[in-house]
Amino acid sequence: MKSSYLRLFSYNFMISAFTFGGGYVTIPMMEKYFVDHGDLSKEELLELSTIAQTSPGAIAVNLSVLVGRRIHGWKGALVSGLASTLPALIILYFVSLAYTSFQENPVVRSVLKGMEAAVAAIIVDLVIDMTQALQNKKRKILLVLPILAFIGNAFLNIHPLWLLAISLFAVLVSEKWKGRD
Repeated sequence: MKSSYLRLFSYNFMISAFTFGGGYVTIPMMEKYFVDHGDLSKEELLELSTIAQTSPGAIAVNLSVLVGRRIHGWKGALVSGLASTLPALIILYFVSLAYTSFQENPVVRSVLKGMEAAVAAIIVDLVIDMTQALQNKKRKILLVLPILAFIGNAFLNIHPLWLLAISLFAVLVSEKWKGRD
């Protein structure tokens, strides 16, 4: 059963309003609301999240728009995009009214510090889920490339665009070598 436009808006609005830490944190929430509800399969969500990560802009908004489009076409993309950006605009409006008060408030600083730990835990959980999904694909190159890309960027200071190009080339060569199109 496809979600209605209202449900699509409310899910994306809630995800955007109550998740902190960027796009990687929204993926488990998207899974809870859209995969468990039957709008998408887990594989579709992972494919859409890959596309969202490679597209310019915020991953959370990109993913929201892609999910909306998959469920309800262009109207769904518009509804999801609006729903995912609206909470940030509302919050920024109110924060801008009292910016200096928030900046120096020790309680706000402590809350944000606590959120950092929660976001880190959610991202680790996501990495574990994605690794398990890749293991099921039986394609070892997909497990090795992220590790090599991390090493290349963190220790060898290779630009992410070069790493992306090298990874794309490696996957294409691997697929061609195995005889896949």
